[in-house]
Amino acid sequence: MLKRISFFAIALLITVSAVAQTGKTQVVDKVVAVIGKNIILQSDVENQYIQYRMQGSIEGSASAMRCAILEELLFQKLMLNQAEMDSLTVTDAEVDAELSRRISELIGRAGSQEKLESIFNKSMSEIKEELRRLVKEKSLQDKVRADILKNVAVAPAEVKAFFRSLPADSIPMVETEYEIMQIVKRPPISIDEKLAVKDQLYQIRKRILDGESSFSAMAVLYSEDPGSARKGGELGFTGRGEFAPEFENVAFNLRDGEISEVVETQFGFHIIQLIERRDDYVNCRHILMTAKVPIEALEKAQNELDSAAMLIRNGDLTFEEACKKFSDDDSKTNGGYLVNPIGGGYRINIQEMQELGEYPSFGEFKNLAFVVGKLDVGVVSSPLPMTTNEGKDAFRLVMVKRKIDAHKANLEEDYSRIQTWALNDKNQTVIKNWIRAKAKKAFVRIDEDFADCNFQFDWQGK
Repeated sequence: MLKRISFFAIALLITVSAVAQTGKTQVVDKVVAVIGKNIILQSDVENQYIQYRMQGSIEGSASAMRCAILEELLFQKLMLNQAEMDSLTVTDAEVDAELSRRISELIGRAGSQEKLESIFNKSMSEIKEELRRLVKEKSLQDKVRADILKNVAVAPAEVKAFFRSLPADSIPMVETEYEIMQIVKRPPISIDEKLAVKDQLYQIRKRILDGESSFSAMAVLYSEDPGSARKGGELGFTGRGEFAPEFENVAFNLRDGEISEVVETQFGFHIIQLIERRDDYVNCRHILMTAKVPIEALEKAQNELDSAAMLIRNGDLTFEEACKKFSDDDSKTNGGYLVNPIGGGYRINIQEMQELGEYPSFGEFKNLAFVVGKLDVGVVSSPLPMTTNEGKDAFRLVMVKRKIDAHKANLEEDYSRIQTWALNDKNQTVIKNWIRAKAKKAFVRIDEDFADCNFQFDWQGK
């Protein structure tokens, strides 16, 4: 009886009602489940539903999707209970880093900060405040999951047994994949170029301080940050850990309206104006300008790669030897092979290249699919202009070392991939057994609005 009273008492305290001017009562949020000491709110379900919808991950009816989300949240809270029992903790730095990544991804998917705020019907500071709690909980849950699975492994015999257990018609096709090598020349940016950009920014800063123009107007005219330039350089409220360290150190020490000196980061040179600070969040404007690689330096890099390509084609050097001799890229330590950031290893398919190429932080994959699609195996490309992951101009040679045609997965060609599948399958079994064992001992109550859900696990001991 005490448990039942506890559930409805918590629900009554957490459910928030607002009386509109019309006199009607509007329920803003309510508890939809309690598991141990943790609660799940309707807003938790709805926020996750919005994120899935943004990602295009909605399958089946909306109600079925919400049921699936609630069950996933129940599992997460079960792990959170375990984290509390095991006295696990996460640092603020860990939370801030993951929050920054999550916010950047959401803004990227929405198209802009304003669109994201419209989708959630909340300000950026409110979105971040809610996500901060979720990110912290997720970090704790990840630690519990890692502890559950720490001793799970698959032996070669298990990998083979797993593959042989798959029905023949369910063995997936593996898309055509490529192993790609590159030799990259990164022309240096001269001191003179950097000084010229800094001087230009100081001149812009002086014009603003002298009242000749506003910061926002100058940002529209001169800033090379396309995302913020059209908004007068405004970045919106942002927390610690989301800017480059040099930028953050200055932004969080400005007074309202104050304009910084020129600040250098990995992205270029900035001047920053603080619009407003609210606790650990700042809203800034900035003007970004980058020093450009001189045309002469780019032409020199192109000529050097022309010479390297000739040596390879004439058989004087292997691609690997030329890579060690000419490349300025970190990939020269592994013979010039491009590593697939999605799946790991050297194999990558066309779709993965295209997806990675859409992100500035994976600049080396931009337009790569177009180039690879036209190259025969073992043929060295001509020098190709590229943008590095840091956004700098460069040139490179590209060669397809190996092409693996599309095929049904098999143990000979795809052992590492099948090993991953087998390990994932074993992990799922271990996790499911852990949930069943813990759910039996946990106090769980679920709101009647979700009474018709077809859950995978028996959460309430029915």
